[in-house]
Amino acid sequence: MPALAKIQVKPEIKEKGYEIRIGRNIYSQFAQELLEIKRGSQALLVSNDVIYALYGTKIESELKKQGFQVMVYLVPDGEEYKSWQEAEKILTTMLEAGFNRDGLVLALGGGVIGDLAGFVAAIYQRGIDLVQLPTSLLAQVDSSVGGKVAVNHPLGKNMIGAFYHPLGVWTDLDTLKTLPEREWLAGLGEVVKYGAIWDDNLFDLIEKNIERIRHRDLEFIQFLIFRCCEIKAEIVERDEREQGLRMILNFGHTIGHALEKLTCYKVYRHGEAVAIGMVWAAKLAVNMGLCSTEVRERLEKVLKEIGLPINLPGVKADEILETIVLDKKVRDKKLTFVLPRLIGQVEVIKGIEPEMLKELLSNTVL
Repeated sequence: MPALAKIQVKPEIKEKGYEIRIGRNIYSQFAQELLEIKRGSQALLVSNDVIYALYGTKIESELKKQGFQVMVYLVPDGEEYKSWQEAEKILTTMLEAGFNRDGLVLALGGGVIGDLAGFVAAIYQRGIDLVQLPTSLLAQVDSSVGGKVAVNHPLGKNMIGAFYHPLGVWTDLDTLKTLPEREWLAGLGEVVKYGAIWDDNLFDLIEKNIERIRHRDLEFIQFLIFRCCEIKAEIVERDEREQGLRMILNFGHTIGHALEKLTCYKVYRHGEAVAIGMVWAAKLAVNMGLCSTEVRERLEKVLKEIGLPINLPGVKADEILETIVLDKKVRDKKLTFVLPRLIGQVEVIKGIEPEMLKELLSNTVL
């Protein structure tokens, strides 16, 4: 794989598309490359204390050298801050500073920062330019790509949002060196998801290279990120608005989102919840006769070897069901699940009776 890998994403609602750049030390060229595609000079850098100290100060300095007028907004760390209240604070800051429609929002951080800053960019003066600078593995393989931006609501995750694509995505692999272990593992949950839903060869590769993954072999990780982004780009280009195919990206998310909400976004990282959700979706698929026990066992094994959770916590089946019914994917009180057929092949199954899930959960919840 080349030192700098590029993927072109061409969704219908963004005529020229945008580019994902994946490489090492690419932040050093970022400001100059941005100048080539961006005319306005106002820029709001949204990050958090830790990420800003590690990478933001250098990026801010380089942007200023290129003539950008840079403001910085730091968000407290945690999923609970991906909220309308925090978005409103950012919007107020922009309004008070006289931000105009030629302005730019830069999202420097993980999935929370990317979603929150992207949502702000989407609604400020009906939309201003956005750049994604993902620093977590989860953001690099998933949330920075595809144009979904949102904030959470007390009644559900990502309930308030938009489809809004960035000018571009700059993924610097060196940020993974400083990523805390738990965040690293959470990102791997989404990597496994891409193999499970689309590419059995990718899944096989993950199974056979657990040690390289554990040791953060950046050459190998670059390939994993590239392949995941390639898969997502293809899916998004074919179904940008999640009317059909794109729904398979929600594998593991139905139960995963419910767990995050039930624990007030303070117990599970998103990728951890998705890992649990994938396993239990596979168990449901086995019960329904859609896939073999071997598929479920392979999925459980690889997630467990990576170091991700696969068991549900001590929550009641009724609580999980009540939360799932509020999910935006539910239709007429019946459940929609993405369920595996084979490794690398899943199907969106609609109209699942809640009692079927309740029976599975009631028999096995710890």
